Amino acid sequence: MKIVFMGTPDFAVPCLQALLDSPHTVAAVFTQPDKPKGRGYKMIPPPVKVAAEAAGVPIYQPLSLRKGEDAEQAMQTLQTIAPDVIVVVAYGQILPKCILNLPKYKCINIHGSLLPAYRGAAPMQMCLLNGEVETGITSMEMADGIDTGDMLIKAALPIGEDETFASLHDRLAELGARVLLETLEKLEANTLQPEPQDDTKSSYAGRITKEMSALHFAEPAAKLHNIIRGITGFTTLDGKRLKVYASHIIRKTMPEELPYGAVADSEHLVIKCGDGLGLQLLEVQPEGKKRMPAADFLRGKSIPYGTVLGG
Repeated sequence: MKIVFMGTPDFAVPCLQALLDSPHTVAAVFTQPDKPKGRGYKMIPPPVKVAAEAAGVPIYQPLSLRKGEDAEQAMQTLQTIAPDVIVVVAYGQILPKCILNLPKYKCINIHGSLLPAYRGAAPMQMCLLNGEVETGITSMEMADGIDTGDMLIKAALPIGEDETFASLHDRLAELGARVLLETLEKLEANTLQPEPQDDTKSSYAGRITKEMSALHFAEPAAKLHNIIRGITGFTTLDGKRLKVYASHIIRKTMPEELPYGAVADSEHLVIKCGDGLGLQLLEVQPEGKKRMPAADFLRGKSIPYGTVLGG
């Protein structure tokens, strides 16, 4: 089939690569415009653009698909290509109805959750924040609403107790590529059985804010652990910010005399939490320094028993 691919971040690259390695023809790739990054504001291309350039696929980067000259040119390009299918994976723009209706068959989206749960922009992060033990990938036929179209194929994936966003992201991205190819195979064979979503069982995973990352150690250890592995937590130590990228719950009661947020084990950086359990910080980034294992951090800094974080 002749396919137009629309995607932008790392999550979308395995799906694009799977299409490039398949018998299907990727006629064009649409991705978000390059963005300035770093102190020098150097223009950085999206990961999907880098992959498409390496494969020699025509690339289009309209500012908008819904209004303005860019939208008109994008529509003309798509009409000229006349794709059988448009595949959308974390593109970052809402497709107008005229594009949804353009392909011979369907616009297919690969979404990082088991719909109708966790519709929206941040399904993986919200799954971890909420302590889910399972998530997955859903392919769906795109509709006017946000992630509301009929479901085509669903594939589940267990979530490890200490699994972080980075790990879950990569595993789901690879699963998404497999689900995409299966969806296209069944589409060609006319064996797909679309399933409408039950809106009464839906939930929405909105955008993540910086405030959500704050670690308040009066909260239970599980909640803090989920913040860390879902969106990276932060606290303060000696008045300086300390980011926390990985942790592990110590399921035993910490000393009663210690306040919440106090170091209960200075050799392993275990912090007392609001439910009395401990939270071991495994990977941190001190202010002004690189990300590192907590063991390396402790080798360069002594943190006495009873030291309070976030105070």
